[in-house]
Amino acid sequence: MAHHKLHLPQKICPVCLRAFVWRKKWEKNWEAVKYCSVRCAKRRSVG
Repeated sequence: MAHHKLHLPQKICPVCLRAFVWRKKWEKNWEAVKYCSVRCAKRRSVG
């Protein structure tokens, strides 16, 4: 059975500048998601 995950929405993390894709856990608040991980969210103010 093939999985078709090629067409998921993507965003760029402003901290690490990597692309990350939609996840089921972000289904209800995808518009508010800014960071790819908790680590990047914690690092946002460091620098």
